[in-house]
Amino acid sequence: MSLITTYCSHCFTRNRLPDEKLDSNAKCGRCHAALTGMSPVAGRSAQFDTLINSDVPVVVDFWASWCGPCLQFAPVFQEMARELEPRIRFVKLDTEQEAAIASRYAIRSIPTLMVFRQGKVVAQRSGSLPKSPFKEWLLSVSAEVK
Repeated sequence: MSLITTYCSHCFTRNRLPDEKLDSNAKCGRCHAALTGMSPVAGRSAQFDTLINSDVPVVVDFWASWCGPCLQFAPVFQEMARELEPRIRFVKLDTEQEAAIASRYAIRSIPTLMVFRQGKVVAQRSGSLPKSPFKEWLLSVSAEVK
């Protein structure tokens, strides 16, 4: 049996569970809420490292409220979160509110998408995407990092 580590969408506690138990019914060991109940999660500096230190790929959308392409891409990101959770986790990070994190990853254009696994960037791309190419990119990246 292989164990994976991921975060709780409610209390941000890291949880370890058998790979085959990672589904929409998985519960947090601390707060007992569904692990994937709130997606995408709003990235905040206090929890960001917990969010990206997951054995499950985590895609982060670096965005800003004044960015037209970011706002256009938001529904696509939301839809993919509903469709692909819990095998891929989803985080939105407002670069205006969390400038230190945006600076840490040298975000120069938005939207920028980064996929993390175990705290490391495994893929990155800038610009918004239509649903189909975004899904294809996510699935190819998640297949590569397994």
